Amino acid sequence: MRRVTAPWAARMVAAVLALLAGQGRSEGGEASLADRVIWAVNAGGEAHTDTHGIQYRKDPLEGKVGKASDYGMRLPILRSSPEDQVLYQTERYNEDTFGYEVPIREEGDYVLVMKFAEVYFAQSQQKVFDVRLNGHIVVKDLDIFDRVGHSTAHDEIVPFSIRRGKLSVQGEVSTFNGKLTIEFIKGYYDNPKVCALYVMKGKPEDVPKLQPHPGLEKREEDEEEEEEVEVGEDGVKKSTSTSRKNPVRSGPRTPNPYAADNSSLMFPILVAFGVFIPTLFCLCRL
Repeated sequence: MRRVTAPWAARMVAAVLALLAGQGRSEGGEASLADRVIWAVNAGGEAHTDTHGIQYRKDPLEGKVGKASDYGMRLPILRSSPEDQVLYQTERYNEDTFGYEVPIREEGDYVLVMKFAEVYFAQSQQKVFDVRLNGHIVVKDLDIFDRVGHSTAHDEIVPFSIRRGKLSVQGEVSTFNGKLTIEFIKGYYDNPKVCALYVMKGKPEDVPKLQPHPGLEKREEDEEEEEEVEVGEDGVKKSTSTSRKNPVRSGPRTPNPYAADNSSLMFPILVAFGVFIPTLFCLCRL
């Protein structure tokens, strides 16, 4: 039996560590999702490591700005795995605009992912707010309940890039000073909030998708417009847009297309007049 020596044990430990490190890399040698996340916070909650290995830190605004709420802890959150529901069950809100600052030192393509769930209001137009990124409005009139309903996970994904001291987001460009400022803007309907958020290097397609929700998918299918391309006699392609929205059943009724046609009323009058004249003539001769 082979004796276990200190050098041999050290080599085995190094091999295991190398294997574990290799699992954190994709086949193409790219960093794993967790390695690409440069900053993550569980707003209003404690530190948490999700199923993708992303390590969310405890909310740094605790005791400084806004209020933390765990009201959602009593509810199951749809579209989220049981292990990660805590990311949507806690939140930070404020009676005024508030936000977070993220230091970014390297140039490249980034994605901001913000997690939301409406756990209090049960109808739309109760909580509506904007999200601003370094002065740029990147999410306008966010109504979480209107988007996905009650106690349902919703992620807002905002890609941006930093190059040569400039931040580019949604077609707008501004000077970048090394800090990414994420603000949740107070509006006319209640207070702005966020449940969790993170910034990662990469593209929107690198962001993990939420679990499917049959009811929500059906609603999105009903609301999307399908564009069809038809070729005319002259060979020119014509695009026609058809809507899949449910038909509107309110409003005035469709007018009778024959309401303005007087011919249908005149015909029986003419027939009666034609019968009355000969009858009158016969009676006069008697």
